[in-house]
Amino acid sequence: MKTYNSRMVTITILRPWQEVYAFAADPANMTRWAAGLGNSFVRDGEFWVASDPGGNPIHVRFTPANAFGILDHDVHVGGEVVHVALRVMPNGDGSEVAFLLLQERGMDDQQFRRDAAAVRKDLETLKAILENDK
Repeated sequence: MKTYNSRMVTITILRPWQEVYAFAADPANMTRWAAGLGNSFVRDGEFWVASDPGGNPIHVRFTPANAFGILDHDVHVGGEVVHVALRVMPNGDGSEVAFLLLQERGMDDQQFRRDAAAVRKDLETLKAILENDK
C-alpha cells in the first residue's frame, strides 16, 4: 500500500456551517471561489464540465447533497482522476472548512507548496464572499 504526503488546509468562516455548505455545495458558485477548478461550469449528466487555463476540459463529479457537510468531488482531467476531500464542519456559531491536499505521484515539493497556496487562496476567497454577503 502507498500513501502520499498530505497537508490539511483549513479556514474558519464566521457563518453557520449550513450556510457555508449550501453555498460551497452549489457547483454554479465554484467559479466565484475555486479558481483551481477552472471557469464556467456547465452540467453534463452526472458531471460538471469546466476548462482549465489551457482550455482543456475538466470533468468534476460532486458528492450528492448531504447533511454532514461533505463536499468531496472527483476531478477528471487528462485521463487522471483526483479525489478531493473537502468538508464543512461546525465551529461554534461559525464553521471550519477543511481541504485535504495530497502530494500525488510526480508532484515535487515546490509544486505541492504552490498547490497548498492555491487552495489557501481559494478558501480565503470563499471566506471573503460569505462573510461579506451577510
